[in-house]
Amino acid sequence: MVRRQPPFHRGAWAFVWHYVLGRRVQFTALISMVLGAAGCAISIQYVMKLLVDAMAGPQEGNGVWIALSIFIALIAVESLLWRFSGWLGCRVTIAIGVDMRLDLFGYLNGQPMRYFAENLAGSLGQRLTSTAGNFGALANTIVWRVLPPCVDFVGALIIFYTVDLHMMLALAAAVLVIMIGLLIFGERGRYLHRAYAAEATRAGGDLIDVISNMWSVKAFSARLRERERLARHFATEAAAQRASWMYTEKARLLHDIALWLMAGGMLVWAVSLWSERQISPGDVVVVSALTFRILHGSRDLALSLVDTVQNLGFIEDTLGVIGQPQTVRDLPGAPRLIAYAGAVSFRDVHFGYGRDSEAIKGLSLEIPAGQKIGIVGPSGAGKSTFVHLLQRLYDVQEGQILIDGQAIETTAQDSLREALAVVPQEITLFHRTIMENIRFGRPDATDEEVFSAARAAHCDGFIRRLGEGYDSLVGERGIKLSGGQRQRIGIARAFLKTAPIIILDEATSALDTEAEMEIQRAVVTVMSNRTVIAVAHRLSTLASFDRIIVINEGRIIEDGSVSELRTKGGMFDRMWRLQAEGLSVDEAV
Repeated sequence: MVRRQPPFHRGAWAFVWHYVLGRRVQFTALISMVLGAAGCAISIQYVMKLLVDAMAGPQEGNGVWIALSIFIALIAVESLLWRFSGWLGCRVTIAIGVDMRLDLFGYLNGQPMRYFAENLAGSLGQRLTSTAGNFGALANTIVWRVLPPCVDFVGALIIFYTVDLHMMLALAAAVLVIMIGLLIFGERGRYLHRAYAAEATRAGGDLIDVISNMWSVKAFSARLRERERLARHFATEAAAQRASWMYTEKARLLHDIALWLMAGGMLVWAVSLWSERQISPGDVVVVSALTFRILHGSRDLALSLVDTVQNLGFIEDTLGVIGQPQTVRDLPGAPRLIAYAGAVSFRDVHFGYGRDSEAIKGLSLEIPAGQKIGIVGPSGAGKSTFVHLLQRLYDVQEGQILIDGQAIETTAQDSLREALAVVPQEITLFHRTIMENIRFGRPDATDEEVFSAARAAHCDGFIRRLGEGYDSLVGERGIKLSGGQRQRIGIARAFLKTAPIIILDEATSALDTEAEMEIQRAVVTVMSNRTVIAVAHRLSTLASFDRIIVINEGRIIEDGSVSELRTKGGMFDRMWRLQAEGLSVDEAV
């Protein structure tokens, strides 16, 4: 069963309420247990009054023993209800924490790649994880620290009514005034809690970023510099934490003063009524017990309400970052892309990353199924943008891209990417074994199919020379391997994926020329029945390709085979000659 998506854009309360409604039966049972346990606790106070009055009265009948039996039974029932509520609360809160993280991750991975370039991975991960913790803290606070004092308050009003109507009204008025005042006070400090949440996440993300780049820190003698930089971030976070914390302390101080006055007044009032013989000793006992219970319960309630606001502020901060509107979205009911051959068509495509500039300008291109084409051009010409648009990492602003006659913007994104096997210039691997990283391209592949793909990518040899072979862990982002080794594994992963279109975005840039040419020849032979689009820097490696596309300033300026373009004497020929002389492609422009 597909679960309904949470409301990411309607605020923290709507987001939390979505999960509560999703498990309404468990929450109803949980709240019933807590209310029952709190009701038993307040009933114990009244039974204590009956017990005291029975002991203070004539020693006749079984009143004392009946009251004592009820007293003991209520204690047992209260204890059982608290234990059962703890068991159920544990199960439902943890389950919702799992759902919440999965939902946030599911929404997060629908963001465009620019979003991940603008937000630290560590910061996003921390927000995602902490939100589940904030929900758990919020649920625990409301269920176990807000509901019981509310039951105590209602129960106290009922019991005070049996003692003295005026005392009940005074208690109700005092507690309501105090609670409303603290709620207003707490809401006014909400911005401090949100500021602390944002600073804590920012500092945590920055710390992870520094740890991830520890090689650069050491290589550029930046240990002290980075420590000082982190110290500034931590100081800012600490200042925000102090402001949030001290605001809570102010609320506690105001509450303590108000409750001290209320408790003292109630006790003096009760003793005065007893001295006039208007109430019994049991009434004085129950008023004393309930006054102090309300004193401590309302203090817990006030602090819990502040904590509730703080946790909601944390969740709201996360939703403000992770819940940003997605810019690349599937249309409702979008069909799956059926890629049966691998023909690609760009029709008058326009795209720009900003309002004032276009990276792709009216680009039109037909790539027949099974054709091997190379994409070349100077830096910033639009080559990587071309392959990003084909993957629909961004949506085109004008024009259309089709695969086997189907417009990619009208089909489901996941089905589109199933039709593509991509090897980017910067290969990032999971901190898993080499076998798992290659098999990531096709999880159901056999070991022999993985070995075959590795041999085709010319990486089987170095893998087997590693200590544990294909079971070797590659380290975070593949740090234990060289750039060239990572690229070969990335190519093997793409070879293994049974996709009709393979995209190589400068996928062999970390290899030497001989190894790169071997890989490109393997691409032509192994991928003989697939469409191959290769962005390459070294032009000689594309000699065996069917066709070369030269892009400059977002437009196709040359199109043909290597021999045809060499004969024309245009930009491709100039780039070829300059590379032969040891100069870069950019110097040809």
